[in-house]
Amino acid sequence: MLYSLARSALFQLDAERAHEVTLAMLSLSPVLAGAVMGQKRVIAPVQLMGLRFANRIGLAAGLDKNAECLAAWEHFGFGFVEVGTVTPRAQVGNPRPRMFRLPEHHAIINRLGFNNHGMEALAGKLERSRHEFTGLLGINIGKNADTPIERAADDYVLCLNRLHRHADYITVNISSPNTKNLRDLQSDAALDALLAAIADARERIAQAEGRKAPVLVKIAPDLPDDALPGLVALAQQHGMDGLIATNTTLSRAAVAGHQHADEAGGLSGAPLTRRADAVLQLLRRAAGPDYPLIGVGGVGSAAAAVARRSAGADLVQIYTGFIYQGPKLIRDCAAATA
Repeated sequence: MLYSLARSALFQLDAERAHEVTLAMLSLSPVLAGAVMGQKRVIAPVQLMGLRFANRIGLAAGLDKNAECLAAWEHFGFGFVEVGTVTPRAQVGNPRPRMFRLPEHHAIINRLGFNNHGMEALAGKLERSRHEFTGLLGINIGKNADTPIERAADDYVLCLNRLHRHADYITVNISSPNTKNLRDLQSDAALDALLAAIADARERIAQAEGRKAPVLVKIAPDLPDDALPGLVALAQQHGMDGLIATNTTLSRAAVAGHQHADEAGGLSGAPLTRRADAVLQLLRRAAGPDYPLIGVGGVGSAAAAVARRSAGADLVQIYTGFIYQGPKLIRDCAAATA
C-alpha cells in the first residue's frame, strides 16, 4: 500500500527525474526507507563462485550506478547488489529525455548511455561507505563513449585494476545498446581479444592482491541463438566465472503501437521475459550444469523468478520489476527461490 502511494507520486514525474529523487531519498534516509517500505531479508544462503549469497535475488546494475544507496538495498532484502555500469572517466551519457515508462507493459525504455561519476569517484565512495552494506557487492564495468571500440579492452582493464579490491565480483558489460558499437564486442574475434586482456589483468591483480574476484560477462538478448554456444566456449576458455543474461532488448515486437515504442534505447521489463528465459535455457545447455549463470530481464513476480531458475539461472536479478512492484517483490522472489 505504501509503495503504491509512493509510486503514484513518483510516476507524476519524468522517469529519470523520479529515479533521481528516489535515489536521493534512499541515500539520505536508508533506515527510514527500510522501516517504512523495507522487507525482512529472506536468509536462504547460496554458495556460488566461492561466494556466499544471502539469497538468490539481487539488484541488477543500472539502478544504483554510483553506489549511492547500499544501506537501503540491504533494508529492502536483496541478497546481493550490483552497482554501475562504471567507466574509467565520468561521463554524462546521452541527451535527455532518455528514459520512458510503458506502464501498460510494465516496461521501461532507456538510452542513458553509461552516465556515471567514473571509477575514481566510485572507488572513493566504496572506501567510505562499503561497511554500510553487509551483502555481496558486484561492480559492473564498461567503456567510455569516446574510447574507440578497438581500444575498449584498455577501459575494461583500467576499471578492473582500480575497482577489483572493492568488489565481491566484477561484471564485464558488453551488451548495452546505448554505447555506440559496444555490442560488437560480443562477436567472436573481438570477444576473444577482450577476454584475453581481462584474463591477463586478473592474473596480475591476483599476484598483487592475493585474491581473484569472480568475473562475469553480461550479454544481450538479441544475439542469434546459434551465437550463444561459441560465446559460452570463449568465456570458459578464458576463465570467466559465469555469464549474466540478459541486458535490455532492441526489439519492439511486444510493445508495437505504444507511444514510446519508437524511442531509441533498450527495452526492459515484462516484454523481455520470454526471450530472457529462452536465452538462459540455451546458455545452460551449452555451458553444462555447473557453470554459474545469473538471470535478469523481465522478472516481475515470484513465478517469473522460479521460471528463470527453471531455465537455468543460479541467481536472479531485478530492476524494472522492482520499479513497478516495489520491495515486496524482492521478498516474494527470494522466498520462492529458496
